[in-house]
Amino acid sequence: TQQQQKKRYYSMGSRRNGYSKDGNYILGIDIGSTAIKCHIYDSQAKIKGSSTKSIELLYPKPGWVELDPEDLWDHFVTVIKETVQASNLSMKEIATLGISTQRATFITWNKKTGETFHNFISWQDRRAADLVKAWNYSFTLKVLHGSSKVLYFLTRASRFLSGSVITFSTQHVSLRLAWVLQNMKNVREAAEKGNCCFGTIDTWLLYKLTKGAVFATDYSNASTTGIFDPYQMCWSRLLTSLLSIPMSIFPPVEDTSHYFGSTEVSIFGVPIPVTALVADQQSAMFGECCFDIGDVKLTIGTGTFMDINTGSKPHASLAGLYPLVGWKFGDEIVFLAEGNAADTGTAIKWAQEIELFSNATETEILAESVQDSDGVCFVPAFNGLQAPLNDPLACASFMGLKPSTTKNHLVRAILESIAFRNKQLYETMLKETSVPLGSIRADGKVCSNSFIMQLTSNLFGKKIDRPKHVDMSCLGATFLAGLAIGFWATKEELRKLRQVEKVFKPNNVKDYEPIMDKWLEALNRSMHWYSKI
Repeated sequence: TQQQQKKRYYSMGSRRNGYSKDGNYILGIDIGSTAIKCHIYDSQAKIKGSSTKSIELLYPKPGWVELDPEDLWDHFVTVIKETVQASNLSMKEIATLGISTQRATFITWNKKTGETFHNFISWQDRRAADLVKAWNYSFTLKVLHGSSKVLYFLTRASRFLSGSVITFSTQHVSLRLAWVLQNMKNVREAAEKGNCCFGTIDTWLLYKLTKGAVFATDYSNASTTGIFDPYQMCWSRLLTSLLSIPMSIFPPVEDTSHYFGSTEVSIFGVPIPVTALVADQQSAMFGECCFDIGDVKLTIGTGTFMDINTGSKPHASLAGLYPLVGWKFGDEIVFLAEGNAADTGTAIKWAQEIELFSNATETEILAESVQDSDGVCFVPAFNGLQAPLNDPLACASFMGLKPSTTKNHLVRAILESIAFRNKQLYETMLKETSVPLGSIRADGKVCSNSFIMQLTSNLFGKKIDRPKHVDMSCLGATFLAGLAIGFWATKEELRKLRQVEKVFKPNNVKDYEPIMDKWLEALNRSMHWYSKI
């Protein structure tokens, strides 16, 4: 049983959590927005085998984005088996596994039977947009803002000041889950009877891996739902009460690096301990070894996510930076402040679909083939604009088109817009956070584009280093899983394993000041375009 395995785990005398195993390798797996990636690492963090499977998104109605849970499960199991096979290893040589997952994608299921009530509802899903708008203009939220201002005046606690400007977003789980409870009768009835389980992808995979024996999540994943209070470190009773969400549906929250349970023997032939559950951006932060206060991680993939290590206290933001739990294990807890731009990879994919180029690897060459963008500005706002603008009604647009404009100018304008949004996020962090910014480390598929990276370095006026391997979410989950079993003893060991592929150093930043000023003008003209979300 899981309880017996847990007792065995804590009785075998390792350097940290009391576990040792003959396996010499750790498996890290990342369930991203578009693909499942899996790597097996040795003690030097070198990859011994890999596999990737694409994730198929479902669009049952306009604005709805879903994932089929059984397809996801089949791909998850297959990619692990293929990775082990590619490494010429056996399952029994895997000491443990760590799981990194896309955030705020959730599902609900029957507590007694394990049957799901609906597909996974993606973080990109906008079915709750009208509900979000209604809440953001509601009397209740105005009262909450006013109360928070009064509490801030009385206590000077910064979290109340942050609460005075808080708004809802479709990216958070909160109102999408409220929508499910309002619109799906079977879910609502099960929740009222205490027979409903809620989980993000990590929770559901753990449940499946243990054949229903373990129902849990970790602090990093919980903190990204918009239902978790990072100041009290628990599910928010205030928010669940406001939204009429029963507390009984939520999983217990455990440390990020922790023995969650072991996989059922029937799945992989041997039981494999699961010793890390972590949200993908926090996992990338850990994989980049951003362990010091002020360290910055810049992930440029489907979206852009900039995170700063704020230490042992959550950051209270007025500009839309979100306070997250980075990771927690033992007595150590690290918080992050995060800003994001949703449409980085989306813009590049769209440009490819309209045949501005045939392969994303061409974009760097196309952009550098022209001296500038010929005055063309691109606003990457297919899903509105996030921090510091926070305008869900903004539209994507090209401005400044001329008869002389070529597709190379358009491509350059798109790449420049990504760097310009990076600059906006960076400036917001400089203004809002009280910690001095330290090293900046980049990862994600788009960071392989040196044009974007060099321009970002120029705009920041700071060095940015790019790792040799950019699948940092896999590596972070691996590091956290390894620490749990004593595979690595300390974070200092992990720092020595990190490999840098290239360091970008700033130059000629003033050349771009008038171009970015014009882009900011285009940005302002794209805001408040739509009449509703």
